[in-house]
Amino acid sequence: MTNAQPRSQLAHLTKVLEELRAKGTHFNLRVLDDQQAPVCHYDGREVINLASNNYLGLANHPKLIEAARKFGVGSGAVRTIAGTMRIHMELEEKIARFKNVEACVVFQSGFAANAGTVSAILGKDDFILSDELNHASIIDGARLSRATIKVFRHKDVDHCEERLRELEKEPGHKLVITDGVFSMDGDIGPVDKLAALAEKYGAIMMVDDAHASGVLGRNGRGSVDHFGMHGKVDVQVGTLSKAIGALGGYVCGTKDLIDYLYHRARPFLFSTSHPPSVAATCIAAFDILEREPERILRLWGNTRYFQGELKRAGFNIGGQNTPATETPITPIIVGEGRAAMEFSKALFDEGVMATGIAFPTVPEGKARIRAILTSEHTRAQLDRALETIERVAKGMGIL
Repeated sequence: MTNAQPRSQLAHLTKVLEELRAKGTHFNLRVLDDQQAPVCHYDGREVINLASNNYLGLANHPKLIEAARKFGVGSGAVRTIAGTMRIHMELEEKIARFKNVEACVVFQSGFAANAGTVSAILGKDDFILSDELNHASIIDGARLSRATIKVFRHKDVDHCEERLRELEKEPGHKLVITDGVFSMDGDIGPVDKLAALAEKYGAIMMVDDAHASGVLGRNGRGSVDHFGMHGKVDVQVGTLSKAIGALGGYVCGTKDLIDYLYHRARPFLFSTSHPPSVAATCIAAFDILEREPERILRLWGNTRYFQGELKRAGFNIGGQNTPATETPITPIIVGEGRAAMEFSKALFDEGVMATGIAFPTVPEGKARIRAILTSEHTRAQLDRALETIERVAKGMGIL
């Protein structure tokens, strides 16, 4: 049997791929051969892994693996038909207690949590005030809501207030939304100041804490706890896929908010619920956050050491025209997209995995390598990675 000739109807996609290759920003997926770990194997090569969001090393923690084995594989249906199991409710109740809120709903991903919530709670007569560097899931949710979107400059509280003042006499609902930690630069959103603004102007306040969950606040409770803003943020979004080590996203707030999302959030209504094994691993992860705060201390110790050594070597890890990192997310600014991708490839060939990121994920001229620290990296591993990064950068004329 011969392969059929490709149809011309999708030729425009091939053209885009050719353009990416010409720019040097096309990529192939790297395949993990074993488990997420500080040192693991991608595409058959042993590498120091500086690309994972497994901040606290929970993705392969024995207690999570043990919890997963106790339950079945599938839940059988969406939550509103026959797919709500007791363990789903236990997970939501546990997260609500952890986050100090009335209630919680779990989604299949952090992306679904953001997009499904924003599009559900607002409509075409409403307004969204969004930081210009907010995550794509927030942007997509805002578009799906059909609300009018007003973008304010990154972390510019005065500009956000200017936008709110312009809308003061408009009848629709207003939503102020920010990332708790911005995923490309690693800086922390001004949650406290934006929440005060939202209260002043009668707006809804929403925070996406995907990269703050398990990293900021007491025992990893996130940016709301970090700033002491409990009761001041109406909608808290978090993820179960990063520091928690499993899969999914969640939304926390009042009982009425969560009940409303049960009825109106489309990803919740039309997606099969989490496998019970995944829900069980998430519960185990929150237990570990409460019982082993030393993991977060190790994470921050590794972060301070690694970033300090990069600065000493002369790398630009943010500042001046680029936000400065304040978290384990560590951008090494290169500038041109092709150079960043070639730097990433050269590092991989030398045994260090750090992702190259270029436009449109980051602005033109601000392409970078993004390194992420975890609590489980040893000092010897970090030193080896630092030596490799510096040596390769000098050999390529980047440093």
